[in-house]
Formats: sequence, C-alpha cells, structure tokens
Amino acid sequence: MGKWANMKNKLWEPSKERIAKSNINQFIDFVNQEDHLEINSYEQLHNWSIDCTSDFWEAMWKFGNVKASCKYEVVVDDLGKFPGAEWFIGARLNFAENLLSHRDSTTAFIFRGESQKSVSMTYAELHNSVAHLAKLLREIGVSAGDRVVSYVPNLIETAIAMLATTSVGATWSSCGTELGAKAVLDRFNQIEPKVLFTVDGYKYKGKTFNILPKAEQVAKGLSTLEKTIVFPFVQEAPEIASIPNSLLHDVFAFRKTQMLIPFEQLPFSHPAYIMFSSGTTGKPKCMVQGAGGVLINHLKELLLHTDLKCNDRIFYITTPSWMMWNWLLSSLAVGATLVLYDGNPSYPDWKTMWRMVEDEKISIFGCSASYIIYLKSLDAKPGTTFDLSSLREISQTGSALSAEGFEFVYCEVKEDLHFNSISGGTDINGCFAAGTPIQPVYAGELQGPALGMKVKAYNEMGKPVVDQQGELVCEAPAPSMPLFFWNDPTGKKYENAYFNTYPNVWRHGDWILIHSDTGGISFYGRSDFTLKPSGVRIGPSEIYNVIEKFEEIADSMVVGQNWMDDQRIILFVKLHLGHHLTDALKDRIKKSLRAEASPRHVPALTIEAPDIPYTFNMKKVESAVSNIMNGRPVTNKDALINPESLDFYEELSNRISK
Repeated sequence: MGKWANMKNKLWEPSKERIAKSNINQFIDFVNQEDHLEINSYEQLHNWSIDCTSDFWEAMWKFGNVKASCKYEVVVDDLGKFPGAEWFIGARLNFAENLLSHRDSTTAFIFRGESQKSVSMTYAELHNSVAHLAKLLREIGVSAGDRVVSYVPNLIETAIAMLATTSVGATWSSCGTELGAKAVLDRFNQIEPKVLFTVDGYKYKGKTFNILPKAEQVAKGLSTLEKTIVFPFVQEAPEIASIPNSLLHDVFAFRKTQMLIPFEQLPFSHPAYIMFSSGTTGKPKCMVQGAGGVLINHLKELLLHTDLKCNDRIFYITTPSWMMWNWLLSSLAVGATLVLYDGNPSYPDWKTMWRMVEDEKISIFGCSASYIIYLKSLDAKPGTTFDLSSLREISQTGSALSAEGFEFVYCEVKEDLHFNSISGGTDINGCFAAGTPIQPVYAGELQGPALGMKVKAYNEMGKPVVDQQGELVCEAPAPSMPLFFWNDPTGKKYENAYFNTYPNVWRHGDWILIHSDTGGISFYGRSDFTLKPSGVRIGPSEIYNVIEKFEEIADSMVVGQNWMDDQRIILFVKLHLGHHLTDALKDRIKKSLRAEASPRHVPALTIEAPDIPYTFNMKKVESAVSNIMNGRPVTNKDALINPESLDFYEELSNRISK
C-alpha cells in the first residue's frame, strides 16, 4: 500500500477501447445527434443533465427504451416545485412489463446458496412463473393500489413475487428474514397489506433456521391481511396450518407452462415500491416511490454509470431489506443475468464469494465498504487465489470507503477493473454520486455526481463550497424521489425529512467534499444521527424499543461512530441506582437486540453513562453525542437542558477514538 501514500493517486484509467464501447459513450453520441450538442466529456454531460433537465430525462427515456402503452405529454411540469414536481405526465406503463421485456432462453437468474448448488431460470421461464403467480394474486382479489409485502430471503421466488405484484399494479414492500418479527410488523402494519409472501426457512452459517414461527407472528399481527403465500425452500412440503389463510406456492412448478401476463397500464407516478426509512424518531417512515421514476432512474444508473450490458452477469451482496436488492432487480430490464446469493457471504470463509465469481463468470460484483475492509483485515488475495478474468467492475456502496480500501481492490483483486463506488439512499432508490467507465478512478473518491442530480456541498452558511467538507444537498428534483410518505396527508413528514434545513433544497444527511481538481466526491459519514453500519440504515428508536424493556436501565442513547472504513454502533446506558453494567447484562442486551431486531442492531460497544443529554422539550440529542464521537463540534449546546452531560462523552471520545 505504501506506493500510494501521501498523494492523490490515480488508480485506474479506462482504455480508449473501453471508452468507445461504453453505453455512456453511445449515449453522448445519441444526445449530440438528437439535440445538436457537442458534448465530449462526463463533466459536460453532467452540466447539460442539470441545466437542461427535461431534455436529459427525455433522452434517457428514449435511450433506455422505456416501454409504455401511452406516451407522455410533458416531461416535467415545474422544476420549481420541490418537492412536488410531476414527471412524464400522460404516460401509461407497467413496471414489471419493462423488467420482463426479454422473453427468450437467456438466463435471467442464477441462485447460489450456502450449499453452493446453482439453480437457474431463463427469461422465458421467468415470464411463465410470474404469469401464474400474477393470476393467483388476481384470484385472491389483489388489484392496482393494494399493498403486497414479503418476508423472504434473497431468492428467485422473492423476485418473482415482486414482478407478479407490480404486474397487476399493486405496490410492493419487502423485508429480509434477517429482521425480527417486531421490526417487520413495525414496517408492514403501517401500510395495511392485503397479501404476505413468506418462506418456511433459510440457511445461514451452515445452519437451517425455521422462519415459520416468526412468519406466523407477522401474519397474525397484520389485521388487514387476507392471504399468506408460503414458498417452500428448506422443505418440500412444510406444515403451514398454524398460519391463517395460508397456501403453498412453488414458482418453479410453473416455469415451463406458457401463459401471457396482462400487465396493468398505469400512470408514470403510480406507486410501485414502499421503502422504509430508518425510524429515527419513531416507527420507520414509509416512502412511496413511483414505478416510472424508479425505472428510469435505475436504467440511467445501470446503463450509463454501471455500463451494464445484456451479456453481463451482475451480482450484489444484499438482502430484500436493502434498496440494493430493488436496484439489482432492475437489471432485468437490460436483459442481463442476475446472480442471487442468500446466506453469509463469508461462510465458511472469505473465499466463498470469489469462488462464485470464478464459477459463474460474474462480470459486475457489488459489495459494501465493510466487506472490502473485512477482506483487507484478513490480508485476503482474491486476485491470485481465483480466476477473475470475467470480472470487469466492482460496485461498492453502503458507507464511505477510505483511500486504502480503494487501493486494496487494485492491489489484491484486479489491476484492470472499474471500481465504481456509489452513494445515494433508500430515499431515492438510487445514487446522488456515482462512477462512470469513461473517467479515471482516484483513491478515496467517487467519480462524480450522478447524471440529472444537482449535487452540491453546503457549508454552515448554506453556501456551496468545494475542497472543504459540507452537507450533501440536491438543489433540484429527480424522478425517483418519493411521491409522498404513507400516512402523511399534509406532506409534513416528507418536508421535515429533507427540506426543513434549506427550503426547496434536499438535505440528505451526508458529509462530503467535492474535489475541484478531479470533480470527484469524498464521503465522510452521516451528518445526522441515523445509524448506518455496513450501509444498513437503522433508527435509534428500533434499538430503544428493545432496551426499554430492561428493568436495570433507566435511559439510553445510541449513536454511530465512523470506524475502520465503516460505522460502528455505540450504545450508552444510564442505569438505575444499585445496578451495574455487568458482562451478563451486556450479553442479555445483545441477545435481545439480535432476536427482536436483527444482528445489525447489536452495538459494537455498550458503555455506562452518568446522564443522557436532552433538549428543553425533553428530546434526546443524539446529534450532539454523534458529533463528539466523530470529532465534530457541538453547535446546539444552548438547546440542552443538561449541557454538562456532554463532558462525559467528550472525555470518553478522547479515549476510545484512538
């Protein structure tokens, strides 16, 4: 690593041949011809995409071959309405139809679980399986606007359920089986689903887990539920009688039986997904995202930023709880082959994923920063251990990755590949910053702002800055931003989430630095107190709900600290008089969080604190402690009823941050 120390280092530069063959180069030729432009660089393309926003998104519609039964009349009504701009008015389309536009013998899915046994499905078989499940949903009574939810691992079945749901115009929302029943109910109960998809079990670290008791708890806890559809995964014929109104459905049994899908034609802004926020101030907020907005944004990111082609095999380490699952599935619209994996990606050892890259000839490999740091900590050498000749790109997201993490990839994985570090959010089901295959990669820098995203860094005065850290903001609307929040009739929750700091400007909650010399963007973690270990968004309330049950604990606070190229959770507990934070109590806390929330909710450190900071209206001030733990100044001490409580955290930070 030493050869790149103390200097801004260019790690990779694409060849002229690679640039010439890239989708984005073809897109530049397309817009130059269509709009009589003379664009010849990414910087010029991005400037045009934010200066001529309507023209850019119209070009993306055409270049991405969006399938619609009715063409749009207006691309966007008013860019000054932020939030509230309406896109592609008059268009009618179906989300699933666009993802299922291919119907041939090309492989659509390859599934690999911990057993390493490979199961595949062609696009023709996928279409048939979706058709039969969509027919079942219609028979149940599911129609446009209904909510359908999933509590299933990362299986082919999960993807088929989503496609069947959106084909009939219903709205999809999913949780992976790593979440506990209570966390699932906190999400699904808010949106009143009609149908639940679930599974009999899953495998993790070599063990088989029976999920049916949790599925039963979820099904019985959803009062609006009319049917639960169970996919057999670990058993051929699981016993599901305890789950009310349930039935078994094996999607693979129908993949050879041909049937057409009557795709429901709906407006561009018809809700396709409900994604969940972290639950910072209570139960997770429900972000409703439009079918057309998600589709066209994913096409932009997959075609132009990822350079995905129909002969690629693309993979991401993800679960259906994370937006990268939704993002990955949109690769079907390009006609690529999607590789799905369920289980622990490091079981039985670090070689598992790379053996899969070699065996399945994966060309685009997606992972988190924490996964790369894990490999680095083991001194793993994927490049010399496996044949990675098929691999031409690594996509990385989830949290900020250091320059050393970038360098590790080029040293120990492959010298000639596009390291495509991306960053955005569940909120927009996409990226604010991304890479392109026609630009150099510099250590520690995302290559630039995503096309169509008017990204800036604001200083404390709310002014754009370069070459210094600031708040990531977006100054203009984009199609995949939420339509609204569920159960937010006045739009107040939506406005408070992003627009209460800078009117008509989206504040995302990340600290960034925009480099004037390269145009790249470095990320420095969260600027608010949302937790994001390994890229998974977690709200403090999800942890507080569990901690409150401990009789020994009087109060608690949880914050995220940037640590070893990731974020670690620190839990502070204020104990009742006469109680102490013993190892036994720590173990009970860990077990409860793992069981009732998820393994991601388990803190890296649990520390006894004498007091918890509060505002005068008795709100916990996680942001103050988060700032201290991340070496940032505390600017809101005057708002605290007990500012002296911060003395403990400041002294502690000096000890544990070294």
